[in-house]
Amino acid sequence: MALLIGALLAFTVGLFGTAIGLDRDRAFYPLAMMVIAAYYALFAIMGATTHVLLLELIVGAAFIAAAAVGFKKSLWIVVLALAAHGVFDLTHSMFIANPGVPRWWPAFCLTYDTMAAAYLAGLIVNGRIRATP
Repeated sequence: MALLIGALLAFTVGLFGTAIGLDRDRAFYPLAMMVIAAYYALFAIMGATTHVLLLELIVGAAFIAAAAVGFKKSLWIVVLALAAHGVFDLTHSMFIANPGVPRWWPAFCLTYDTMAAAYLAGLIVNGRIRATP
């Protein structure tokens, strides 16, 4: 169920953003990537140690940096960051033991991230958004 909800929510957010014009601003998807990158730190605050929080902040900072570079250089970097975060969701527990992460989160976030990456890629390919400033 988490897979379906993640995919539907990402697609709905993408469509809504397009319908009201939020995605005309190149900052929409980089900002979404930054928020997505912060969730694991939030989960660490809710249920883990300071050490785990620091690990999550380091990893999150890498995704936030990718979003910032993507905003400045090319939105294709944001597409890659979103897709990479989906892969990270699949493997997160192998590298960081964060007891604050809900059991359903990795599957939900995997599908949300990959659907958002696909939606942004579609916007770029179709010329709705320019990849570069």
